Amino acid sequence: MVRAASGGFTLVELLVVIGIIALLIAALLPALSRARSSAQSAACLNHLRQLQVCWLMYANDHDGALPPNLSVYDLSTGEPIPGLDLRLTWCAGNARRDVNTVNIEKGYLFPYNRSTAIYHCPADKARVAGVNVRHTRSYNMSQSVTGISFGTVLSYIPTFQNLTQIKSPKPADLFIFLDVHEDGIMDSLFGIPLPGDSFDGHWFDLPANRHNDGCNLSFADGHVEHWKWAVPKVFRALGQAVEPPEEWRDYERVRDHIRKTVSRFAAVPDP
Repeated sequence: MVRAASGGFTLVELLVVIGIIALLIAALLPALSRARSSAQSAACLNHLRQLQVCWLMYANDHDGALPPNLSVYDLSTGEPIPGLDLRLTWCAGNARRDVNTVNIEKGYLFPYNRSTAIYHCPADKARVAGVNVRHTRSYNMSQSVTGISFGTVLSYIPTFQNLTQIKSPKPADLFIFLDVHEDGIMDSLFGIPLPGDSFDGHWFDLPANRHNDGCNLSFADGHVEHWKWAVPKVFRALGQAVEPPEEWRDYERVRDHIRKTVSRFAAVPDP
């Protein structure tokens, strides 16, 4: 009598199948990771586009006057700079501490789009220290657009306060919103030293490094872009130096898209 052959796998065959599956997973994971990152970047760009539309809608409703952007914190203390009215901002609060969206809802842009989700990059996984709550905001607005004068507190920073003033750089080259590194974000203004400033060569605010070593930006004409960095952005400390030397390419690239000088022909008026 002959016993019928078993239909199951031998141990060796099973191990071979498991090995093949493991190799397939290893080969697919990088592609899946890139696809996920691309999807998150696309969602982030969409959020920035919506915020940019809100920014333009506000200006159109106020005879060209830009949304207020006076929320500035001192890097050395982590507290608001005295002398500025922090209520005059597109988005109040401190992203490192806010545990809800109340400050977003107080901002000047919120009435134009009541979705708090558009203030947060999907790839930003940072959480408020000591609390199991993700940051509610991932973006800052450029120091070049304030809507209201800084006054004497930060009078050396040249700003645009009305759409009609945006000429150098032109609207297509002036960034408005920027994806900020989750470990360094605080206030809602993106600051960067002007050429020749005593802090030249330091990041007041470090751009994000979430989308395949890059970040996303919106511009005054309404379009959005993804920028790939020459050097990955690694947070070391608030106000960190630009290094290695190759990072100066990224630093100058950001700085080429802000206002650097005040008009020689007329002072910038309040709206």
